[in-house]
Amino acid sequence: MRYMVIVKANQDTENGVLPTEQELAEMGAFNEELAKAGVLLAGEGLHPSSKGARVRFDKDRNTSIVDGPFAETKELIAGFWILEVSSREEVIEWVRKAPFRDSEVEVRQVFAAEDFGDAFTPELREQEDRIRATAAAQHDA
Repeated sequence: MRYMVIVKANQDTENGVLPTEQELAEMGAFNEELAKAGVLLAGEGLHPSSKGARVRFDKDRNTSIVDGPFAETKELIAGFWILEVSSREEVIEWVRKAPFRDSEVEVRQVFAAEDFGDAFTPELREQEDRIRATAAAQHDA
């Protein structure tokens, strides 16, 4: 099972306050532990929302762009991991080891092909496999 671990933003992350050398070292050690255990698929920190944008779609697929910063810090994310583990309990155990203080992390399972049942036809599965292969090849080049 794959899980996205969403690191919630706070006033510091939204104000562009960078981690200290100690915090970076602690996070590096944690990330190394995840990688050595074979559960880390991806993980990154994000710039503050002031450097971002939101794309809104109406019912007719017309778009509008809203530039950051965004007001509700509690709804923003500062970073993420994608972890592959055997259960919800395992991902929570990993998250509990993260070197955070005074923050919140959200854990959400990533959909797998089998979650979509019969609607995810063999043709759609083949398309998904081709897309993943193309994306991997682009990044390996």
